[in-house]
Amino acid sequence: MKSVSLFSGVRRVLCIGAHCDDIEIGLGGTILEMLRVNPQVEIHWAVFSGNETRHAECRESFNAFVPNAQDHQLVMHSYRDGHFPSRLEAVKESFESLKSIDPDLVFTHTRFDRHQDHRVLSDLAWNTFRAHLIWEYLIPKWDGESIEPNLYVPLSEDQVVRVCEKLQRSYVSQRSKHWFDEETFRSVRRLRGVESNTRYAEAFVIRKMVVGA
Repeated sequence: MKSVSLFSGVRRVLCIGAHCDDIEIGLGGTILEMLRVNPQVEIHWAVFSGNETRHAECRESFNAFVPNAQDHQLVMHSYRDGHFPSRLEAVKESFESLKSIDPDLVFTHTRFDRHQDHRVLSDLAWNTFRAHLIWEYLIPKWDGESIEPNLYVPLSEDQVVRVCEKLQRSYVSQRSKHWFDEETFRSVRRLRGVESNTRYAEAFVIRKMVVGA
């Protein structure tokens, strides 16, 4: 299986997360790899829930993952965790403001994610960015996943270590959760590596892609 880089020509990326740590958990290594391949890429990071403490942690994590963070954009909203479907009109209105970014690549939750907040944002991404390339990322959770990814980004050992360290350092409030540890973050990436004939990887679902000559 040969690998190809799709990052070298990307100018602007939009990362969408329902919760403050979703983006880093799902594609933290991919962000590091993208910036390694293309340091000029412009990162836009949009998170839709969280309180003051969680937002402070999210900003610290954003600054850790994205060098020269002042050249990129972090947008945070405070919708109640678990209640996105009941606040759909308001969430959609906030989501519509992301249109002006006009990204080359959009990262969002998978359409069939069992978490209701994740599903809402995935649906909004597909409704809003109809002429854009969308990669859906996966989050380990109690509900499990029945989704088979079909796109993988190989990661180095160093990148995996950095993702684990940045998550643990930034999200102090989450450390008490039994699943929020290096073993979880590393093992998921090791499993994706097995699936893609590499050591470590992050996985995505890509549903539509238009290829030019």
